[in-house]
Amino acid sequence: MDVISIAKATLKKHEGFSGVPYKCTANKTTIGYGRNLEAKPLTENEAMYLLENDIVECVQDLRTFSYWPKLSDTQQAGLVNLRFNLGPAGYRTFKMMGKALEIGDYTEAAYQILNSKYHDQVGKRAEEVAKMVTTL
Repeated sequence: MDVISIAKATLKKHEGFSGVPYKCTANKTTIGYGRNLEAKPLTENEAMYLLENDIVECVQDLRTFSYWPKLSDTQQAGLVNLRFNLGPAGYRTFKMMGKALEIGDYTEAAYQILNSKYHDQVGKRAEEVAKMVTTL
């Protein structure tokens, strides 16, 4: 074994894994295998890796809806944005939007986004997502 493999194995053993932030014995916010986020915050590349994984998860979920394959790339990206922001359960509360998407009524789907608590909470983001949903 090389030094990296040996170090990785022993650090995993000694640090243990946590997928959620916690305070270590030095009272520092830590995640993963002992990553001190206060001393070493995530890099943009690390954050991009996480974002890409989250997008893949959103797309996998959205593919379960029968309207998904009928949508343009821009429409799909808008729904990924909505699903990312709301999570799977929150996305599924947009039942009228889903019905509109089923019949290809993208104006109504956008209306459902704009006339929602989601719009009240995120404003311009919802307006951009609604516009994306109407873009063929």
